Amino acid sequence: MQDEPQSTPPTPSSPPPSFVKQAMRNMVRKGRQSLVHFGLTAVGFLGFILLVAWLGRPTLPQ
Repeated sequence: MQDEPQSTPPTPSSPPPSFVKQAMRNMVRKGRQSLVHFGLTAVGFLGFILLVAWLGRPTLPQ
């Protein structure tokens, strides 16, 4: 008799790495590009928050 192939792949001994670990690994590998993108995102987010705060500011009677 021939051995039948298993239909399910064997489970790995360790769980797959989390998304956070993969992101950290990518940041270390890409280096400066990740820092530039993070900086642009931070500046854009702060600018958006300041714009919303400025547009929604209360008007005080004079």
